[in-house]
Amino acid sequence: MNDVSLREQSIVLIGFMGVGKTTIGKAVAKKLYRDFIDIDEEIEKKYNMPTSEIFNLYGERIFRQTEKDMIIDSCKQKLKIISVGGGAFLQDEVREACMSHCIIFFLDLSWDSWKERISLLIDSRPVLQGKNIDQIKQLFYNRQPIYEEHHSRVVTDNLPVDEVADYITESLKTAWDIYEPN
Repeated sequence: MNDVSLREQSIVLIGFMGVGKTTIGKAVAKKLYRDFIDIDEEIEKKYNMPTSEIFNLYGERIFRQTEKDMIIDSCKQKLKIISVGGGAFLQDEVREACMSHCIIFFLDLSWDSWKERISLLIDSRPVLQGKNIDQIKQLFYNRQPIYEEHHSRVVTDNLPVDEVADYITESLKTAWDIYEPN
């Protein structure tokens, strides 16, 4: 059981790669005066190389283990905004740690909106390497069920970053007022 008050729980942003977890997470962190943690960036710092190189040199298994350890550690911290990689929720332990210690927002972007971003993402995302558009579409839809465990879904199609960040911030403040009034 979580003994951290609702107002102090960290916020986790989940969703498919490239939906805007980092950009939106930074905006939410600024609005709530919290520190922002991008798990992928933290892994890159630890290995001192981009994610794609970590995958090539060490393999996905090592990457996922490091990712799991960092997320579980981060989830136990208070007052953070945490962006987790698109594949992190494939791991049961990661999902369980996030669900039991944090408030999870699923950033839901439609396939049609997401594929407009593909040219910006293809080079930096190891799991997209060597895949054609149909294979990527299949990966997108195969991953959607893993994001179903969350506390709140935010449909982000055609919304500016600030609007999504405001929505998340306002819904948190509403929940805090309802469940933990001052």
